[in-house]
Amino acid sequence: MANIHKFIQGNDRYVIDVNSGGVHIVDELVYDLLDEEGLRSKEELIEKFSTKYAKSEIEEAYDELFQLIQEEMLYSKDLYEDIAENDNSQSFIKALCLNIAHDCNLKCKYCFADEGEYKGCREIMTAEVGKKAIDFVINASGPRKNIEVDLFGGEPLLAFDVIKEIVEYAKVQQKLHNKVIRFTMTTNATLLTDEIMKYIDENMGNIVLSIDGRKEVNDEVRVRFDGSGCYDKILPNIQKMVEMRDKSKQYYVRGTFTRNNTDFFEDVKHFADLGFKEISIEPVVLPEDHPLSLREEDLPKIFEQYDKLYEDMLVRHREGREFKFYHFNIDLQGGPCVYKRISGCGAGHEYVAITPTGDIYPCHQFVGNEKFKIGDVFEAKIDESTSKSFKKAHIYNKPTCRECWARFYCSGGCQANNYNFNGDIHVPYELGCKMQKKRIECSIALKSKIMEK
Repeated sequence: MANIHKFIQGNDRYVIDVNSGGVHIVDELVYDLLDEEGLRSKEELIEKFSTKYAKSEIEEAYDELFQLIQEEMLYSKDLYEDIAENDNSQSFIKALCLNIAHDCNLKCKYCFADEGEYKGCREIMTAEVGKKAIDFVINASGPRKNIEVDLFGGEPLLAFDVIKEIVEYAKVQQKLHNKVIRFTMTTNATLLTDEIMKYIDENMGNIVLSIDGRKEVNDEVRVRFDGSGCYDKILPNIQKMVEMRDKSKQYYVRGTFTRNNTDFFEDVKHFADLGFKEISIEPVVLPEDHPLSLREEDLPKIFEQYDKLYEDMLVRHREGREFKFYHFNIDLQGGPCVYKRISGCGAGHEYVAITPTGDIYPCHQFVGNEKFKIGDVFEAKIDESTSKSFKKAHIYNKPTCRECWARFYCSGGCQANNYNFNGDIHVPYELGCKMQKKRIECSIALKSKIMEK
């Protein structure tokens, strides 16, 4: 099991203490002396590096490292396994993905949701189902006060009137039940009007605006049913929506990169140069035989893009032009709570997705796979055995994750991706793991350099 992780980013060498999350920026000597499993004896290290460093330098560095080990700042013990294995507490739902529309007015070539149909038929959620979903989550949230509801699709704005009815119902119910319900919406921005934007700004805690980058990139994959692109239509809408959000209101301009644009740094840069401050460009997840899928041979180019992004974000920070990149967000001081570090997003036991007909699934990416249907909002309960199986699918029950240095940052990866690629939520999606580890290294280096300055 890896107890530390070493990596080089730019001109700096980093050592992460895996279990504590401590990050050390070190010189070449210290970097060489440390092994992932443990610190060798002083005599072994002197013998191994005698031709590269003076004996006195090795001895001095060794003594400092030994002190850090004594203080449990290096090679610290894992304190969380017992917590995970012995957690038999009841789970409460804290977040819903409401699939408002299994329909879409775009036909994106990489869409995991089958152009909005989710392996089924095109349908729109009724206000009745949406209200039942609000009742369900209020009841299933137990003692939790805060609830997140993501209005999703397909394209949810195909049912704007339904959305308004659900949101207004939730406002009433949250007061009656002493809850705080925060809404998020993910939209392709094609249907935004002044009226809709005003409502979204006033009622959505977060808005995710989908656009895939430069015009030529976006219009190749994010297309209408006639095959034409949508960039010229959606960019002005997105810019206007973002301008309406003051600094206290969250948004993300979110894109997907595919094999068509493994130079996706240029797309992030494009968004940043347009003035957007909250940006996400995420790797597509598709079967390997899909023409747009990412593959092992693409990784060197992808890693190069993350390196370029790291350097660019450092420069922009120094110049006062910084922006947030979703996959580089990391907290080196507090980090996520222990439970989230172990179990991830909470799919199936803290987070569920609800279809237009009211069926409940562990998350939106399982929708349409009847094997994973765990209930419906009319009976207002979920299958406890499936829910518990998801809760137990934490990093200590994933053999690959147990040995991985990044386990407390990625928390075992996406359960749906794991299942879709390996037929088992306990077996991580390997390509995704490799990209995730590179992003973690870049994000740790970026935050360390900013904090250092």
